Amino acid sequence: MLRSVIKPLDSLRQLLTGFLTTLPPYRVAPGCVLLLLLLRCGPSTPPQEDAAALILADVTLIDGTGNAPQPHVDLVIAADTIQAIRPHATSEDATDKAVRDMAGKTVMPLLLNTHAHVGALKGYSTDKSQYTEANILRQLKKYEAYGMGSVVSLGTDRPIVFPLRDSSQAGQLPGATLYTAGYGIVFKGAPTPSEQVFQVATPEEATRAVQELAPLHPDLVKIWVDDFLGTSPKMSPAIYRAVIDEAHRQGLRVASHLYYLEDAKGLVDAGVDIIAHSIRDQEVDDVLIQQMKSQGVYYIPTLALDAYQVAYAQTPDWFDDPFFQASLEPGVLDTLTSAAYQQKVRTDPALATKQAAFETALRNVKKLYEAGVTIALGTDSGAQPIRTQGFSEHLELQLLQQAGIPPLAVMKIATQNGAELLGETKTGTLAPGQKANFLVLSQNPADDIRHTQTILSVCKEGQEVSQGNPAEQITSGKE
Repeated sequence: MLRSVIKPLDSLRQLLTGFLTTLPPYRVAPGCVLLLLLLRCGPSTPPQEDAAALILADVTLIDGTGNAPQPHVDLVIAADTIQAIRPHATSEDATDKAVRDMAGKTVMPLLLNTHAHVGALKGYSTDKSQYTEANILRQLKKYEAYGMGSVVSLGTDRPIVFPLRDSSQAGQLPGATLYTAGYGIVFKGAPTPSEQVFQVATPEEATRAVQELAPLHPDLVKIWVDDFLGTSPKMSPAIYRAVIDEAHRQGLRVASHLYYLEDAKGLVDAGVDIIAHSIRDQEVDDVLIQQMKSQGVYYIPTLALDAYQVAYAQTPDWFDDPFFQASLEPGVLDTLTSAAYQQKVRTDPALATKQAAFETALRNVKKLYEAGVTIALGTDSGAQPIRTQGFSEHLELQLLQQAGIPPLAVMKIATQNGAELLGETKTGTLAPGQKANFLVLSQNPADDIRHTQTILSVCKEGQEVSQGNPAEQITSGKE
């Protein structure tokens, strides 16, 4: 009834407006002007769902906020945006809309990996010749097929990354949206993950490195603060303070590689923004926890990194899973299954230390989570062949649950928290007005976090960019 009244008013408004605009001002009577104003200010056609909207009907929705799943809802998508989320079967007739019956399916936001490395690895090689546009795009598409909406390449990149980053963030490239720290900063004499990194020996050199990096507008600044279990010199507090101070003057945030609790305390005191690995030598204490909370420091535990260090001393239960095997670079599976490699892992003199570090990492992430420190998903995938891109992120979810974090909170870590870290205001959660970036799953990961692997479809900005299990996509060459 309301629409039958509003429509004629709209038509009258358009007719009168067209007529009056043909007259010179002195020919328009005051009464007509008043009528036109009333018509302009009067009721107009209320917002309606786009007739071309796509409706995913009767889904179970996990919105990424940590709230309980919403069963039996319709997800209405217009262009690249979620237009509405409403109870199923209460909508108006939708015969002119595209409706997909999704009963029994679960929809959740795309994941965000805030610590990875893109383009550096191909096969078993990290030679700089492998770092090409084609390799970067291949890996971004792989991440996307495995459910990543965004990925941060943290400090091992080369010059071509910046124009590719810009194109990716503008929506002009396929695959996961790319973020980069560009060229990381290491202490001179420590291991260098790339010849492109800045090697600094003094606070002055550290300041100049940030000043040289800043005009390239990296999304983060990456530093390495570690002695690699006593095998190399470590960046001093004076140097990392110089990096952090200059980065903040340039409007940039700093993420630090670390291992030790002592270094974490020093870095947080110096104002670091992101701890990009687990603290693994000892349990975090209340002093550090409170300082991290008060300063809003993010914690990226990269549990998968430590799991891979010890997993192949035995045969992990996911070893024969195609979801894992398809994510490996070509040739790596042959190495992992070789008797020589498995013997090497089992006889590693540092194996007990690595196992203890992994267990400490699990305890620390639980303690930090329970204390209210913001955790984000990160894996360090792509830095080494065994840190496989795609599977590692789903393994990380399982390890977070293994640490004692509930599944819905784990999914919030992987979605909303990552989006907040990156400043993505339209992704990470599913709600009206947010980007239609989501996974369609055949099973509900709130019941079992491993169900994030039951991928039926990957949708980004309202478009289906991948269909079916990523293992099938990759092995068939369709990634």
